[in-house]
Parts: sequence; C-alpha cells; structure tokens
Amino acid sequence: MDVATLGESMVAFLPGRPGRLADVPSFDRSIGGAESNVACALAASGHTTRWIGRVGADGFGDHLVERIAAYGVDVTAVRRDPARPTGVYFRTAGDRGTGAHEVAYYRAGSAASAMSVTGVDLAAARAARVLHLTGITAALSAECRTLLDTLTAPAPGRPMVSFDVNHRPGLWTDDEDPRLLLDLARRADIVFVGADEAREAWGLHGGSAIVRALPEPALVVVKQGRSGATAFHRHTDAAEDADGTATPVRAPRVDVVSHTGAGDAFAAGFLSATLRGLPLRTRLRHGHLFAAAALTSPADLAPPPARDHADRLAALDDDAWGRLRLGPGWTQAEQAPEEANTP
Repeated sequence: MDVATLGESMVAFLPGRPGRLADVPSFDRSIGGAESNVACALAASGHTTRWIGRVGADGFGDHLVERIAAYGVDVTAVRRDPARPTGVYFRTAGDRGTGAHEVAYYRAGSAASAMSVTGVDLAAARAARVLHLTGITAALSAECRTLLDTLTAPAPGRPMVSFDVNHRPGLWTDDEDPRLLLDLARRADIVFVGADEAREAWGLHGGSAIVRALPEPALVVVKQGRSGATAFHRHTDAAEDADGTATPVRAPRVDVVSHTGAGDAFAAGFLSATLRGLPLRTRLRHGHLFAAAALTSPADLAPPPARDHADRLAALDDDAWGRLRLGPGWTQAEQAPEEANTP
C-alpha cells in the first residue's frame, strides 16, 4: 500500500441554494473528512491507498464506506460501531472565509471518537509506505490521542509518518492544550502546517520559528495561503542545520469558489509527488495544483487534475508558472501548458 490514512469521516450536507442554515430548505448529501479526502485524491491519482476509521452501523456509515471505496480506496480496516452514530455536518454555500459562512457539526459521541489502540487495526495502519494523520483526530477524545501517540512512536518498521496539524479550535475544550499537536508533529517525518494555525495554536510567527520548534522532522511544509508554501528540508543533524534549506514556491492565481478541502488536497498532491520521487520544488507545485482543484470546486472533495496534466503544468518555467491562473473547470481542460492560462 502506498498510503494509509486514519481519521474521522462524516456525511456532509451541502445547501441546495445560498442562504442561512435557518433558511435553506434542502441539502445534497456528500462526504467529508481530512484523512479520507487525502486517501481519495491519492487513489484518483493512481496510488494504492487505505482509509482506516470507525463509523456507525447505520445508513450514513454505509454511505461513507461505499463512497470512499468508489474512489478505489481500501476500506477493509474500517470498523462499525453498533452503539455510536456516524458523524454528520451541515454547511452553508458561503465560503468559509466570510462571516456569513455557517457549519453545524453533529459529531460529539460519534463512532470515530471511540477509535482506540485496541479498536483499530494497527497492522493495517502500519502496512504502507506512508501513514498520513492529522491533528483533528487528536482532538476527538483521549483515546484518539493515545492512538496517535502509539502510531507516531518510534519503532522498527514504522512507515514514514505524514502529519497535517489541522488545528481546529472548536474541537479543543478549555482544559485541553492544542500544544499536544506540537508533540505529535515533532514525531512525524513530514509536517504540514499553516502559518496562521502555528501562530494561533503555538504562538509561533514565521517559517523559521516554526521549523525551530520542530527540530526532528526531516521536512516541514509551511503553508502561507495565497502567497504559496515553503518547504524546510534538513539534510544534516538538526543541531547543525536548525532551519534547514528553505524552498519557497508561490501559488498560482486561482478563481476561488470555496476553500473547503484545499489543505487536504495540497497534502495529497505533495505526497503523490513524494511517492513518485519528484524534486522538492515540483512536489510543492503539485500540492498547489491539487489545492487549486479543490479551491475551484464547490464540493468538499474535488477530483484532482489528471497526472499528465499536472505534470505539464508543474514543469512550466518560472515566468509561465507566475502567469498561470486557474478557474472552475480547469482540471477537465486537457490543454497544452501554454494554453492553460485563463484570462
């Protein structure tokens, strides 16, 4: 297996029209979940992936498992919980970056919150080249935190651990410390973290401060929104190479439809290029292209660009990359690189 992911997936209800949740009369059903989003995007890009989770023994659980499996993701390690429900959430059509956006989660006491060391197939999680985890799981319950501690602990034969911090303030209660996420990140091999969430969760400002607080990971990717992302790669002992080599890559201009799922898509694009052994700069470009696919789609889980299409765009020279502008539907446009710019 190329990549195994573990975490909560939920049924998402998307509004049939713009407006407040109080006013929207109907919703379309979809799926959402950071870890399963990554697994689905990677599977759609030709990689072998497995999603490990826990869902209720209910219709929503059936829907999640069937939809994720339809992407080509292995779901044989998903457990069903007869006593707890599958989590669901509702959101408005407005973008998350606006004050009008609303999300209503119904996940407290969900089946996924009962994931534990004894209730998860640890062997299935470890039987992959890469194990991708996120900080969302750590916020679900004490049992989930212990599970992540176990999976990230140094051990013979441990796969490469990819960790997306994914700090969600609403999931952490007052007596819980999101700095636990820092401890988990320090045990990973690849870390994805937004500059904004590092500032909010850890009080760290700027890429150098972030990478110095994470001395163990060989690769730290700091996401900077529309400005792009910078990968800090350590080639030697951390004591001699505290900041690592910084590789910044700006993001292409994107006509944003929704920010939902963009971070997951970025991680999937970067990991896909990593599994293919591509250079670091190219990995960041693939991350940006996968994120652009999510940003230009209203769905929580958008299909990534075809591999050859993404490869052509990632190979553009710096000037052409700087002129690149991507709008809705660009992933379906099988154009030559010089024709990929939209007005």
